[in-house]
Amino acid sequence: MSGYQEIIDRYYPPESLRRVIYMRHCTQVADLAVEIARRKKLPIAESTVRRAAMLHDIGIFLTSAPDIGCTGEHPYIMHGVLGASLLRGEWGDEESARVAERHTGAGITAGEVVEQGLPLPVADYMPQTMLERLVCYADKFYSKSGAMERKPLDKAIRSMERISPATLHRFMKLHEEFG
Repeated sequence: MSGYQEIIDRYYPPESLRRVIYMRHCTQVADLAVEIARRKKLPIAESTVRRAAMLHDIGIFLTSAPDIGCTGEHPYIMHGVLGASLLRGEWGDEESARVAERHTGAGITAGEVVEQGLPLPVADYMPQTMLERLVCYADKFYSKSGAMERKPLDKAIRSMERISPATLHRFMKLHEEFG
């Protein structure tokens, strides 16, 4: 298994807009996830938390998100499954792949994929392990657009509420665990 920086360097060229945004966002998420793990005395190695958080968005370069320098052909919502496929196939990193696959929103159920007509393979993308839940939670406090400052809890709640009542409920469960 390679170091996470080697993986990032492969897909995010130096000084590109997508690298600047990717590194800032993922570092913010990783720092918050490590901070929570320390504060809550979670039984997960900090190196594991940092690796998973630094790779959770590895698939964004394959999506069409020009505002953040991503010129791929896929819808942005697919970045988790695309990144998971990359991490599993090329890098053999199942643990980080699961985090990438399951961090979107506060998880997405197979039913939601069907009901909302999401452009994803029909499957459950719900964070299961403590690591998956932790990175999913920390990610909700940072955006890849605007000032990229940490969102206050009420703003994170409003973001989840806009997706659906079920998403908000799942986020609040994550907040009970990690907040």
